[in-house]
Amino acid sequence: MLNLRRGRRILFLLLFALLCTFPCACATQGNVAYTEDAGTKEKVTDASASDADIRWDNLKIENSMDLSYATQFSVDYYTGGYKLISVSDIGDYLLVPDGKNVPEGLPSDITVIDGTPKHAYLAATSGMDFIVKIGRLNNLSFSGTKEDGWYVEEAREAMEEGDILYAGKYSAPDYELILDEGCNLAIENTMIYHNPEVKEKLEELGIPVLVERSSYESHPLGRLEWIRLYGVLFDKEEEADSFYEAELEKLEPIMKKESCNVTVAFFSVTANGTISVRKSNDYVAQMIALSGGTYVPEQLAGEEENALSTMNIQMEDFYADAKNADILIYNSTIEGEISTLEELKQKNALFADFQAVQDGNVYCTTNNFFQKSTAIGDFMEDLNKIIRNTDTEEAGYLKKLR
Repeated sequence: MLNLRRGRRILFLLLFALLCTFPCACATQGNVAYTEDAGTKEKVTDASASDADIRWDNLKIENSMDLSYATQFSVDYYTGGYKLISVSDIGDYLLVPDGKNVPEGLPSDITVIDGTPKHAYLAATSGMDFIVKIGRLNNLSFSGTKEDGWYVEEAREAMEEGDILYAGKYSAPDYELILDEGCNLAIENTMIYHNPEVKEKLEELGIPVLVERSSYESHPLGRLEWIRLYGVLFDKEEEADSFYEAELEKLEPIMKKESCNVTVAFFSVTANGTISVRKSNDYVAQMIALSGGTYVPEQLAGEEENALSTMNIQMEDFYADAKNADILIYNSTIEGEISTLEELKQKNALFADFQAVQDGNVYCTTNNFFQKSTAIGDFMEDLNKIIRNTDTEEAGYLKKLR
């Protein structure tokens, strides 16, 4: 696929050079262009003519996106089809409709995304599932994750077929590749600010960089609502809104149920033996609460917010807080999946004393969960099943340990 693309580019350059050796057959009259073909003239509309007088200060906000749970972005709709995306603590992005001009007098701190992105570079893994669900995978040309690192099947298959190219991780992109192949948008998460020179270089090359903050949403349905931002970005708002509304409708019965006083600990064991847990104000803790359970340890709210909202504690502290928890859920993201209770006990012999281990109420998340951004609704259904002890064998994103 890469050789085919390079071949097409070489052919284009040869044809361009050939055309340049002949007198130009294109003439313009005022704001109208004409092309000559066998002695006839065909009128061609000059799109810039009708939009040349558009100024930013003349555009008016017609309405704004009505968000249900998301707090980290907003969308304003302007006259002429222009849309302004604002990402909290990041900045503003003006989406210029296809065929329209960038408004004159646009403030320099607003990043321009000129037309629907058709060759985007995705370094923010959380965005892939959203893009797949709205049917815009073909608008991605580059990935910051190698094919064997994807648990989103459609992404892995597209890379295997050469439709999406690996263009280097977020901190070391292949500038030559993405420039040669016509990249017109880079989608990053906040990790890019650990390497600000990368963002600066991409922008210097004329590639707008959108930094998304879906991981900073504390409410799980706020994270899920980011599919609507991707719908705006890739001109698939109807599909994104329909998906989101369907998920809300599916979850309403679950969220309306009263808590059943079942305690749930969500954790993993790190390589050095400490216990990695989510803070109690994290979206995973919120999912457990919305599904009818009570997250433990409860006191780990944390004073400082961060994107992952995780912290490490000693096994002795976790033992004191979670020994009597009704359900244990092992997070496979850090050290991988485990399949048996014996594997858990091998990580630390103290797990044998946990009530959930003795009762056989221990589960492990599947590896694909955290890349499946749209799986929040399904995961809450899975949680509801195990918390209320119904159909525990069929919980798709939670495997029961034996």
